[in-house]
Amino acid sequence: MTGIISRRTALASGLALATLPSLAAAGETPTAISPPGSILGEGPLWSERDNTLYWVDIRGKKLHAYGLGDGALKHWDMPDLIDWVVLRKSGGFLVAILRTVHTLTLEPFSLTPLFEIEPENKDNRLNDAKVDPHGRIWTGTMHMPFNQKTAALYRIDADLSVHKVDSPYLCTNGPGFNRDGTRMYHNETSEGIVYAFDVAADGSLSNKRVFYTFPKGVGLPDGVTVDAQDGIWVSHYNGGRVTRFKTDGTIDFEIKVPAKQSTSMTFAGPNLDRMFVTTAAQPPVDADDPQAGTLFEIPKASLRGHTGLPTELFAG
Repeated sequence: MTGIISRRTALASGLALATLPSLAAAGETPTAISPPGSILGEGPLWSERDNTLYWVDIRGKKLHAYGLGDGALKHWDMPDLIDWVVLRKSGGFLVAILRTVHTLTLEPFSLTPLFEIEPENKDNRLNDAKVDPHGRIWTGTMHMPFNQKTAALYRIDADLSVHKVDSPYLCTNGPGFNRDGTRMYHNETSEGIVYAFDVAADGSLSNKRVFYTFPKGVGLPDGVTVDAQDGIWVSHYNGGRVTRFKTDGTIDFEIKVPAKQSTSMTFAGPNLDRMFVTTAAQPPVDADDPQAGTLFEIPKASLRGHTGLPTELFAG
């Protein structure tokens, strides 16, 4: 099932009015793009080939899309938890649904299972993914009851072979890659730790080290993206912000997001100079968090001239 509504129509009908922040000064506050309420908005993906930003609502079992040209919002219902979506070089998408990776086309809608990761562990699901500059998918798993370190980090090569590359984890998140794919940033969300790895051309990892540890009171590290100037952006789940780090692990600056459960962010647009942030509305949602589960756009001025890297396509 597909639902389509333009942002203009939503505003006119009152559907999105409550999501728009009260602007203290024009251009300083993130703009609400979608209505609130995504239970676990995640995994924003910029697609240059159709000028569209995609993101998932994992627990809402939906794939969402926002057309940058016409402002149209669309969604597609999924049969189970949709963990992530990536673009394929050959066309269409790969998506993870619970523990299974599928091919996906949208017009016409077609979903075909390929393989399962950790089929023996019914308490785990896939969580977050990114394609590196070599066309490989990096994804991890997480323990859904969120109390055991039974999860791991995996690499999926172009031949669809799956390789466990690091463990154990309770909740993997990220990852993000620098321009040439020689460095990866990846999170153990449950412990508030951002790790850095060196990545060889063959996809092997080395030199795992702590890049940054989130102190108490600022939330937990969730999604990661790396910009064209080598800055590392990390979203703060239950911290209501995204932070840009320098390569030495020091904080450059942060941007407040008007929803506490900020989950991930990506650059988008023809010039990769627009940033969108996904958020969640996982219970319990505080009464003072009415925009939980909204997709936001960050004002360009807040980005301080930083731009993104092109979206990498899976080679398989």
